[in-house]
Amino acid sequence: MRSALCASRYTYTTMEFKIISKYTPTGDQPQAIKKLTENLKKGKKHQVLLGVTGSGKTFTMAQVISKYQKPTLIVACNKTLAAQLYQEMKEFFPNNGVHYFVSYYDYYQPEAYIPQTDTYIEKDAKINQEIDRLRHSAAQDVLQRKDVIVVASVSCIYNIGSPENYQKVSWNIKPNQKITRKDFISHLILLQYKRNDIDFKPATFRVRGEIVEIYLVTGEKILRIEFNGNTIQKISVSQSGPNTSFKIQDSSFTLYPATFWAAPQDTLPIALENIKLELQERLKELKKQNKLVEYQRLEQKTNYDLEMLKETGWCQGIENYSSQLEFRKAGTPPFSLVDYFNYATRSSSLRKVARTSRVTGVPDSGAARPRARGDVAISDNTNDGFLIFIDESHISLPQIKAMAIGDKIRKETLIDFGFRLPSAIDNRPLRFQEFTEREKQSIYVSATPADYELQKSGKEVIEQIIRPTGLLEPSIEVKKTENQIKDLLAEIKKEVAKKHRVLVITLTKRLAEEISDYLAERNVKAQYLHSEIKTMERPEVLKNFRQGKFDVLVGINLLREGLDLPEVALVAILDADKEGFLRNKTTLIQTMGRAARHQYGRVILYGDSITGSMKSAIDEINRRRKIQEAYNKKHRITPTAIIKDVRDWGFSKKEDVISEFDAVQDKKLLEKEMKIAAKNMDFERAAKIRDLLEKLKNE
Repeated sequence: MRSALCASRYTYTTMEFKIISKYTPTGDQPQAIKKLTENLKKGKKHQVLLGVTGSGKTFTMAQVISKYQKPTLIVACNKTLAAQLYQEMKEFFPNNGVHYFVSYYDYYQPEAYIPQTDTYIEKDAKINQEIDRLRHSAAQDVLQRKDVIVVASVSCIYNIGSPENYQKVSWNIKPNQKITRKDFISHLILLQYKRNDIDFKPATFRVRGEIVEIYLVTGEKILRIEFNGNTIQKISVSQSGPNTSFKIQDSSFTLYPATFWAAPQDTLPIALENIKLELQERLKELKKQNKLVEYQRLEQKTNYDLEMLKETGWCQGIENYSSQLEFRKAGTPPFSLVDYFNYATRSSSLRKVARTSRVTGVPDSGAARPRARGDVAISDNTNDGFLIFIDESHISLPQIKAMAIGDKIRKETLIDFGFRLPSAIDNRPLRFQEFTEREKQSIYVSATPADYELQKSGKEVIEQIIRPTGLLEPSIEVKKTENQIKDLLAEIKKEVAKKHRVLVITLTKRLAEEISDYLAERNVKAQYLHSEIKTMERPEVLKNFRQGKFDVLVGINLLREGLDLPEVALVAILDADKEGFLRNKTTLIQTMGRAARHQYGRVILYGDSITGSMKSAIDEINRRRKIQEAYNKKHRITPTAIIKDVRDWGFSKKEDVISEFDAVQDKKLLEKEMKIAAKNMDFERAAKIRDLLEKLKNE
């Protein structure tokens, strides 16, 4: 196993970023692009881009990436905004590696213990396989190519395992390689690929005689390996799924593991011994404290995990042993996506040393050698680094600051009551200071930058206030809360009659749902959107909204930062005078900005008084409006509406298994295909064809 893994070849593609767009920079964009790029080339580490809604911040970011030519991480404050940025960057850079990296949970209940009621809550999570596929695709491209852009949510600071381990366990296979089919399958299992001859999907493989087919975890390719005795005779690749043709692969192919937590086999025995040592030390402590229940609980749980790790290289909750598997000292930072960028972009001399280390073997015998953080971090030379954009920085940075705190409190309780070893606390998100230490050069992008960003940039702000279309900031009207829902309904009907869209902003999820139902009962097509709507469904909701399948979208705080909805003419903010996080100056400016992409954009603030936040927000909107009016007058510009095509999000909907039959009306042909699928034990396909038959019969 070791010789096969160490034979891996690590390549790093150095294609250039090439932006493709029918637009050219205009308005404030040229000066912003020039200043940002010049400062980056001078080595400036922190910059602020104050860009108003509709001024083309994403286009400016793309232009800077194209001119600076560095691998880029774009951090967004939520999954919906990340999806929008991902789509736009894919359009600007169709020939480069653009990826989407967010939390892969549709549902997540972390492992926890409540001492007051003696309640243990086992980790319960529903993983979205499509997002998992996209995460692996992103990580692999970061390690393999320079022309990579990853659009991520703030979850990119969570522990995902060592990039060195992830690459070390990757396996290089090639035609004429000497290996038996049995050993080949054993390697696949160690890489956490699962055999499934019936339900063939990403991260699985199937065996048919002397042929082994592997559905890569990225979901982008299927490998077909054909054996002749104890030799790989031929490697073929299908680029887009199981029903497409295969092309022969003449060169070698690097196969990455199906999970970020696949442990290297050469170092695994040492890691297991270290876990055993920690267990014995912890058990002594618990016995000394007369915590016998905790003693038994920890001993039983950890020994079970050790057996699983020994036999399969994996166990449930393996991430809680990450510091042991990666030989990290207690308290040292975990590895996040940011470390993958650092690892991939370090200087050629460090890369050469790392390759030598990987080939020559394992940590020193005896006690495991802690891996130095310098093995992953690149030098301070910004020319060897990468670029980070923190989009909507006023909200993204506070999220990053808060994540590690809550995680620590939960983990300490689990450790105290014998559910986890003390080292489990090192499976965590990066602390804020650790994140900032990994930044090489960052650009903070926001219409409302906070004090932190301003201080880091030395109070230098690059403004992008002019909209190329000449559109003005929306007009603002303040109305009393008495009969606000009836008034809102009347205002909505005015806009719907003009075929405009409306956003309604509430304070709670329940109120969002109730208002959506209220409008629907009065023949207004409405939909709510909040955090309980699944990640991959949110882009589809926004797409349907833009296409006019419904006219009113009701939400809370998901409808603020950065969402590009040019059809929205009215933003109605309920309870605007309720001072707090959702109604402070920054939030109000961001929310009102959703109407700034429409020629007739306007905002209604429902409140019985004008708070300090409301006044500050209104004053700032009016200041920006005057700047745009002066620019329009000077250049004789007539404000025009933004025209933006409604496109598919690229990943929001997987192609249906039976899409090839969409145009088929022949029931006999469908019945024949259904029987073939059932005979081949492809029951999911058979069931979907059956449903299509039922639909045709009903029609």
